[in-house]
Formats: sequence, structure tokens, C-alpha cells
Amino acid sequence: MGRSRKRKGHPVQGWLALDKPAGITSTQAVGRLRRVYEAQKAGHGGTLDPLADGILPIAFGEATKTAQWAMDCDKEYVFTIHWGSSTDSQDREGQVISTSDVRPSDDAIRTALEGFSGIIAQVPPKYSAIKVDGERAYDLARDGETFDLPSREVIVHDVELVSVPDPDHAVIRVRSGKGFYVRALARDLARSLGAEGHVSQLRRTRVGPLNEVLAVSLAQLEALEGQAEALKALLLPLEAVLPDVPRLEIELSDAAALKQGREIVLLPHLMEAWRAHCKDPSGDRTAITLCNGTAIALGEVRAGRFRPSRVFQIDTPAS
Repeated sequence: MGRSRKRKGHPVQGWLALDKPAGITSTQAVGRLRRVYEAQKAGHGGTLDPLADGILPIAFGEATKTAQWAMDCDKEYVFTIHWGSSTDSQDREGQVISTSDVRPSDDAIRTALEGFSGIIAQVPPKYSAIKVDGERAYDLARDGETFDLPSREVIVHDVELVSVPDPDHAVIRVRSGKGFYVRALARDLARSLGAEGHVSQLRRTRVGPLNEVLAVSLAQLEALEGQAEALKALLLPLEAVLPDVPRLEIELSDAAALKQGREIVLLPHLMEAWRAHCKDPSGDRTAITLCNGTAIALGEVRAGRFRPSRVFQIDTPAS
């Protein structure tokens, strides 16, 4: 039997709140940072369009096992609608498909936005990564294929008109749940106002707990290439994207058992800690265990025991 190939690079661990510049894809951003950090493994926690800039969560090493939590976090965007024309992609990079002289007033925009708050039905843009019969929707759209995407429910926590720089533009802020598309909101808002419009600028200002205060630009990171300690200091622990998951600090012996995939018994004080932090003990029973401040495993609390579902292979400090 041949030996398994060793992954190239260093075992970098943690999350980075990248301030992605416009003009590159999320995948390209991951590739550039993997080179900067010389990391064995890296991924992102939710695609950001090439047109857009702002917060792109980057996961290194074992943090990739928590990527789904980043994808499911609430997100905040600030975007600009350019009135007067709609495009096939609902943004400035698409082909113009219709035009109009309608320029909605400030009051009309505010009134219309009231209909886009709460749980709403939204049809995703055809230029999106959603799969249709195994193919990406954006590939089908680029090939001129005719297809329909089903409407789905998404949640908009709040949405507001920020400013109107001139009659042709409106700046809007929106905070939403997972599966929400800003370009679809721009399309539907324009329709509700009897206007045409598309997204001309888009910035993601927050993904869950990752915000602009924590963000680091690509230029800053590339300037630190080769400075391993300085780069490491910018990383957040993998549990950073799990702010609502109860944390249980365990002993080294229990950490060793979990790393072997075995469940552990939770002492009474840990059960009390879990109940104190758990929003709904009868519902989601997820918790994360840590030992000396290092994440050990994600799992479920059941009948006084912790059952691991994702184990993190990170060296645990003895104290």
C-alpha cells in the first residue's frame, strides 16, 4: 500500500475577516490568502460576488469544519441602486434588458421598502450559484438557456434607505438571513416602484460576528507575506463564527477521548453551564468543547453526555 500524500504547506488554523476588494472572485481571494499564509487548507464562509467588496470570512485548516455556521449567519449589506436600466444579471456587469425614465422619490422608496421586511418570498437571480439539474444557474444563463428558479422564503431583519446622492441613485442598507440575494431585492424593489434599476455598488459590512472593525484588507495581508507571526496574530479562533453555541471548558483527559471520537460524561457544573447559555434546551442541543482555550469538538448534549460530531485536530496546550 502506498503512502498517503502529505498536504503541502503549514497547518494554519482559524478564521480571518477579509475585506475583499471588488474585481476578484471569492475563490481567487482564497487562493491568494492560501499562498500568503502558506496554508495547507483554506476556504470561505459564503460567496461574495466579484462586483462586491467587503467582509469575506476565510477559514484556515480545521476552521473549514465550521464554514456552514458562517454561511448561515445573518449578513449586512450596503448597496447602491442605479435607476433607469435593468440588466440580465441585476448588476452593472450585465447586459441592459430594459430602460425607463422613472426616478422614484425618497418617500416612494421608503414606503416600498416596508414591503420587503420580515419573511418574504424571493426568486433568486438567474446569475447565481444555485444548481438546476446539476448545473450552476449562472452557467445556464450565460449559455442562453431558458429556465425558472423557484421562489423561496428568506428573512429580512431590517432594511432602510440610507441616502439619495442624486435622482439616478439610492443607497440602501439591509440585514438579512441566509439565502438572501441583494440583486433580487434591487430587481423586485424596482418593479414595485414601476421603475428599472440594477445594483451598481455592493459592500458586505458584516457576516455574523465578523464586521468591518475586525476586517483586514488583501493589500495589508500581502504586505505581510513571509511574516508568519504577524499573519497568525490576525487570525480569529475557529469558534469565532459560533457566538451563540454554548462553550464547555473540559479537562485534558476528556479532550483526548473526544479526539478519538468517543463521547464524554459532562459533570454537573458543565451541564449547568450548558443550560445557562442554551437558548432552547429542548431544541438545538449543539455545544462546543474547549480545553485550555483551544476548540476540541462540536457535538450534541444528550442525557448528561457530550457526543462529538466534528472533532478538531488542533494541538491542545497542556495549560
